[in-house]
Amino acid sequence: MESDLLMLPTTYKKLVAARYSHHFREVAQVVETELAAPAPNEVVIRNHYAGVNATDVNISAGLYTPKKQPPIDLGAEAIGEVVAVGAEVNDFKIGDAVMSFAVGSGFREYAPVRTRFVVPMPEITPQAMTLCLSGVTASIGLYTTGEMKSGQTVLVTAAAGGTGQFAVQLAKLEGCHVIGTCGSDDKAELLRSLGCDRAINYRTENVGDVLKNEYPRGIDLIYESVGREMFDTCVDNLAVHGRLVIIGYISEYMSGAEVVAAPRIYTQLLAKSASLRAMFLPHFIQRLPEHLARLVELYQAGKLHVAVDDKPFFGIESVVDAVEYLHSGKSKGKVIVRFNHA
Repeated sequence: MESDLLMLPTTYKKLVAARYSHHFREVAQVVETELAAPAPNEVVIRNHYAGVNATDVNISAGLYTPKKQPPIDLGAEAIGEVVAVGAEVNDFKIGDAVMSFAVGSGFREYAPVRTRFVVPMPEITPQAMTLCLSGVTASIGLYTTGEMKSGQTVLVTAAAGGTGQFAVQLAKLEGCHVIGTCGSDDKAELLRSLGCDRAINYRTENVGDVLKNEYPRGIDLIYESVGREMFDTCVDNLAVHGRLVIIGYISEYMSGAEVVAAPRIYTQLLAKSASLRAMFLPHFIQRLPEHLARLVELYQAGKLHVAVDDKPFFGIESVVDAVEYLHSGKSKGKVIVRFNHA
C-alpha cells in the first residue's frame, strides 16, 4: 500500500442519514470517524469540493440503498486528490486529481472509494467536477437515450440547473434549436448566454401556451427533470416521433409521488408515434468514461461553459443548507460545497 496517512489527521468528519427520510435536515448528522487505510481495491481521496444534487434527498430516503440499514453515508460526487492507494491499485497514485461518483463518497472530508467509482480528472476545480455527473447525465440522456440529431428542436426543463446547463449547450453544439425553461429572468439571461434560442421563464409565461404558439409542430426531443404539470406539458407538446427523456422529477422528491386521474399516457403517445424514455445514470456507468472524455475536451477547448452557483457553502456543516438551497429553486448553475482544506 502506497500511503501518506501518517501525515494526515487520524479522524475526519462526514455526513450520514441517521434514518431514512426525504426530509434531509431531519436525518442528516455530522459524525467523526477514523481515517483508516484503504482496502486493496480502494483509494483514499481528500475531497476538495462536493457537488449538491437534487437526488441527495432520495439518497437520504434510502432509494439508492434499500437493503441497507441506516446510518448511511450521504453525497454522491466529489473531486479531490488521492492520499492513499490500496495494495492492488495500479491505475492511481498519491497526488492524482480524481473524481468519485459512489453513493456516500461526497459529503465527507476523506473518502475511501473502490477504483471502479473513481475517474482521473485534469484539475481539482468545481468546474471540472461538474462535468462528471451533471455533464455526463446530460450527454448520455441526449445522445444515448434521446438519440439527438442535428437540426432537431430540443426542450430542456430546469435548464439553468446543474445538468440542464449542459443539455442546453450540447444540444446547441449539435446544431439543434434549443428551448429552455427556468424560474427567473436572471436564469433566462444565463440560458441565452449559453446559446439557448428561446428561454421561457415559467413564472411569467405559460410554458404550454408558448410551445403551442411558437412550436406548433411540436418538440422532437425533451430533456425533462421537473415532473408534475411540467411533465404533462411536455407530453402534450411532443412532435410526431418525439422522444421525452426523463432524468428526474424534482417536484415530487420531497412530497412523494402524486396520484393523478387521467387518460393513460399511451393515448397521447400512440397518436404521434412518440416515446417516453428514462435515463438513470447508474445503469450507464460503463459509458461514463467516453462521455466524460468528450466533455473535458470541449471544456478545455472553450466550447463548453460551466455555471457554478455563487452562493458559498463551506465545510460538512453547510451541506444541509446547500441541499435546501438547491431545492428552494434559487440556485443558478451547480451548487458546490467547499471543504475547509480546499
